[in-house]
Amino acid sequence: MTKASTVMTGTVEIGIVHYPGALLSSVQGIAEQFYLANSICQQNGLEFVFKTQICDSQKLEAAELDQMKPLQVIILPPCLEDSYYLAPESGLLSWLKWQHKQGAIICSVCAGAFVLAKTGLLAGRKATTHWALADDFASRFPEVVLDSQKLLINDSDIITAGGLMSWVDLGLELVAQFTNSQIMRQLGKYLIVDTAPREQRFYQTFTPRLDHGDEVIVKAQHELHRNYSQTVVIKHLAQLTHLTERTFLRRFVKATGLKPSQYLQNLRIKKACELIEMNRMPFEKVALDVGYEDLSAFRKTFTKITGQTPKEFKSRFVK
Repeated sequence: MTKASTVMTGTVEIGIVHYPGALLSSVQGIAEQFYLANSICQQNGLEFVFKTQICDSQKLEAAELDQMKPLQVIILPPCLEDSYYLAPESGLLSWLKWQHKQGAIICSVCAGAFVLAKTGLLAGRKATTHWALADDFASRFPEVVLDSQKLLINDSDIITAGGLMSWVDLGLELVAQFTNSQIMRQLGKYLIVDTAPREQRFYQTFTPRLDHGDEVIVKAQHELHRNYSQTVVIKHLAQLTHLTERTFLRRFVKATGLKPSQYLQNLRIKKACELIEMNRMPFEKVALDVGYEDLSAFRKTFTKITGQTPKEFKSRFVK
């Protein structure tokens, strides 16, 4: 969360974009979150009001920009289904760019980042989206500096949030930015949500691509899946696929985005997470079962990939 602590007075006009397929609970939930923030502001003697409005994306298509009202914050909510976010209306994109030019902070949640990226405003900027959408986003918008491990990235005039439910985190971030961190924490306590810093990789699971079209590499992936607890030998995988080691490495990285050793590390840690969640065996046994004889190396790799130690992971997800 932001560390902003300057108390402001006045009204913040916030537009929540309702586009086809948008998660309705988030559209209404964001508005209700700011309604609660207003109540907490009043309890603390702050003359401060968040004013929200729902903006219908289809009505923006026919609207004239010079007749529109500039807003201070625009929020593109997540999408539960549909494919609108991949091909948003030109009217919405023009409106977003105009609002940004007038000084609005443009925010996106989850798939909303695809709409934001379509405006061109994310070119050369840091951003995040849902980890499950990261590969698709990166291929469509290579000009964006994507970090899908981050739950939220506040880049001043652009704020992106990754998870499907991270509209709650975005709301808290904006409350802290326009009021102070104390108001934000009070709101978090009322909502009973964690206001401590989090990352998407706390919740991310390794989902390797098997539909890339290279059947030879799929064969190697299947071999790794069967024998993930064994030491990876490039020579063996190359022989299995009837390729030279150099050709195998090149095609494996192209198909999966990872080197075989990185792929194996992610696969092992995924299996370790499953064992920790399903069993109560000691971490030493978990490490051995997934192929790590050195417990220290296991902890180091686990923390690097998941963003938390095995003990922290167990505390967060195993009740």
